[in-house]
Amino acid sequence: MPIPAHARPAPPPLTSAIADAHAALSGDPGVWRGFFEVAGHLAVNLAAAGLILVATLWISGAAGRLARRTLSRLPAGAGVDATLPTFIGSLVRWAIVVLGLVEMFQQLGVRTTSILAVLGAASLAIGLALQGALGNVAAGVMILIMRPYRVGDWVEINGKSGVVKRLDLFMTELSDADNLDIFMPNSKVVGEMIVNYSSAPNRRMELQFRVDYADDLDVALGLLLASAKADPRILDTPAPWAKVTALGDSAVTLTLRAWASLPDYWEARFDMIKRVAQALRAAGMTVPYPHQVQVEKGGAG
Repeated sequence: MPIPAHARPAPPPLTSAIADAHAALSGDPGVWRGFFEVAGHLAVNLAAAGLILVATLWISGAAGRLARRTLSRLPAGAGVDATLPTFIGSLVRWAIVVLGLVEMFQQLGVRTTSILAVLGAASLAIGLALQGALGNVAAGVMILIMRPYRVGDWVEINGKSGVVKRLDLFMTELSDADNLDIFMPNSKVVGEMIVNYSSAPNRRMELQFRVDYADDLDVALGLLLASAKADPRILDTPAPWAKVTALGDSAVTLTLRAWASLPDYWEARFDMIKRVAQALRAAGMTVPYPHQVQVEKGGAG
């Protein structure tokens, strides 16, 4: 007795594939119809995924530029420095790119859980491989939050000093007095002492001068104070200060402390050294130098 069709066991996958291939080669229209349906569905999904990718890249770039322009147009008193627009614009751009890639993979039939699993594994692998780079990013975020310096400030970091030209998530770029560019990783910046010379509006200068022990110290101190008060760039408050600060082997050290505004500081400092030196010389005081004195003792008679 023949076995009914519904009672027959299903053929193994390999046998089924061979049968489908044989049917396709023999011209079975049902097999070719299924093939074209699958191919058409795949082509539609690929086209939609491509459009999503193009739209994502365009929207992310436009949104990043819009965020940068919006923050750059804020008034100066709003507390926005030159670094924040670039950081926010980059953050907005990459956030939109990630969302667009997730949507593109979903259009191709990849499940969200699979995408998240792949992203988690990739994040772990990238994190282990790029520990230094991620440390620089974390340090850059801390600098943006704490703001120990801004673009345009004169700072000293890790023994290097210069004007801050650029600050991003990975490094800080300085331009020193010789117009040399110094690139410093943010992780090195956070772990070192930072001296910001531009944060205060006024700065104090401390100048030391030496006079001979035979000179009149009161007259010398008066000349220091008079020289400071004669310069209009020296501030009246706090008032200039001059005292005897050390007694050396061959000279008495006088110290002058005076304040000047930050834009006038260096020129006033250099001119003050010249002015005091000329005043001391005009008053007949000598600049001492180390010397030896030979003492002869008489021999025993």
